[in-house]
Amino acid sequence: MALAARIAVVVVALLHVWFLVLEMFLWTKPLGLRTFGQSAEDAERTRVLAANQGLYNGFLAAGLFWGASVGDAGRPIDVFFLACVLVAGLYGGATASRSILIVQALPALVALLLVLGGL
Repeated sequence: MALAARIAVVVVALLHVWFLVLEMFLWTKPLGLRTFGQSAEDAERTRVLAANQGLYNGFLAAGLFWGASVGDAGRPIDVFFLACVLVAGLYGGATASRSILIVQALPALVALLLVLGGL
């Protein structure tokens, strides 16, 4: 796998680590409230759901780190996890916030194209 593709996969993985931190640890803190545009009351009510969502982002990051760490043999792993991220980003962009298309789906698409050799 080309270096650019591996870097792109790691960048997407790091984004998902950041999403984990936001959703599991910062959800009810000022940064989390600003990031997701919600009140403290709403954040407290949805805290457990957000933590669960953050955990899933951690699983995506783990899969991407795994694929990137095993070199060319990790290509199918990268494709699978990037496709999962892309679908989640498209769904989130359609149902929750259009900004998810930019911060989640677009980086996954770019990385997926690089992994597949399309760019």
